[in-house]
Amino acid sequence: MAVLPKFAMADAPPAREIKRLALVNLHTGEAFSDVYWERGQYVQDAVAAADKVLRDFRTGEVSPIDRKLFDLLDDLAAKVESRKPFQIISGYRSPKTNAMLKSKNGSHSGVATKSLHMEGKAMDIRMSDVQLAHLRAAALDLGRGGVGYYPSDNFVHVDTGRVRRWG
Repeated sequence: MAVLPKFAMADAPPAREIKRLALVNLHTGEAFSDVYWERGQYVQDAVAAADKVLRDFRTGEVSPIDRKLFDLLDDLAAKVESRKPFQIISGYRSPKTNAMLKSKNGSHSGVATKSLHMEGKAMDIRMSDVQLAHLRAAALDLGRGGVGYYPSDNFVHVDTGRVRRWG
């Protein structure tokens, strides 16, 4: 039996029998759509498959995604009443990729030096059937973690860090 990362056991999701996640990585075309939580626990094969889809597409490096981020996405999809997958612009980001993106545009890059993407605690997302402003409003309404709004780049940043907003 594989051992889940330390944050996988923290704060179990609300008591629901099944939680499902659907996403597509816009850079690789890979998709994930499956139950990731059932019978009171995370489904290890499913979360490992989601982690792979959310890997750093530039380096191929896979890192565990914070399971609370999966729970946030599940709640967000329910809140906006979407059955479409989340379109992922950025999931896990390796330190090497983060440094490259930060240096690309300097202080105007919008890339944090200590980005939560590098900890598997952040994603940049959109949904094909939900207006970006509505997705942002729903994420803010959940009141869990950070929410960044990037309408000119057509995505919303969500993370499991402290509650804050920008953009």
